[in-house]
Amino acid sequence: MKLSISVVGTGRMGSALARALLRLGYRTTVWNRTKQKAEPLAALGATVAGSVLEAVNAAEIIIVNVSDYQASAVLRDDAVASAIRGKLIVELTSGTPHGACEAAEWFAAHGASYLDGAIMATPDFIGTDAGTILISGPRQAFDANEEMFRALGGKVQHIGEEPGRANALDSALLALMWGALFGTLHAIAVCQAEEIDLGELGRQWTAIAPVIDGLVADLIKRTDAGRFASDDETLSSISALRRIPASPGADGGAQDRPLCGGRLRRDLPTGDCSWPPT
Repeated sequence: MKLSISVVGTGRMGSALARALLRLGYRTTVWNRTKQKAEPLAALGATVAGSVLEAVNAAEIIIVNVSDYQASAVLRDDAVASAIRGKLIVELTSGTPHGACEAAEWFAAHGASYLDGAIMATPDFIGTDAGTILISGPRQAFDANEEMFRALGGKVQHIGEEPGRANALDSALLALMWGALFGTLHAIAVCQAEEIDLGELGRQWTAIAPVIDGLVADLIKRTDAGRFASDDETLSSISALRRIPASPGADGGAQDRPLCGGRLRRDLPTGDCSWPPT
């Protein structure tokens, strides 16, 4: 018989987690602070709990996906504390490494197992082969419930015993994502100012994306290996950036400012582009 699982928090992501479990036959109980958000899951076979305590009592595993760690503190209420003993808590709420470590300590002190995770996907990827979730905490707790985790996504991975590791890597990966998105907004502004069709931008991005991916991977490998030296050709290419306006527009009055800031002004004349900077 499949495990009984409770999902605390049924926003878009929490509901996607619950639906994935229900599709594979897990006995699923759901709870949300606003009960109406949980009720549509009842039509799919979920039991809607009237309280957090009821949800905890109904399950062997409690998956938490709420707005932040402060909201997930409903599980650390005195009235709930005695009910979590012997259960597994899977925290899939966005948070910090420090917050994950604090939560892990609290649950351990109250006799519960604890895994912390970061969902690297939008709700529509949950329950698919492409669904990626990073899990950190006791490996034994992950391995014992791997089948359940596979129901949530084909790329669920245990990445370390340290509870805060998933949140730390989440922050690093989101930095890459947001950097790319803000860069995209700048690229769109350049094209609009120069009356370049955005479809053309999309086509050219598809063509050069593998090059960018390769450069990112190479930078990570170089840093890991401690190889920061650059050759003369690389310096010449970077030097050209100094002549690119920081603001887009053919006739927009953009000021000619160095795109990459003072470091290029300071170091390129001497050929010193070592990293990390001194």
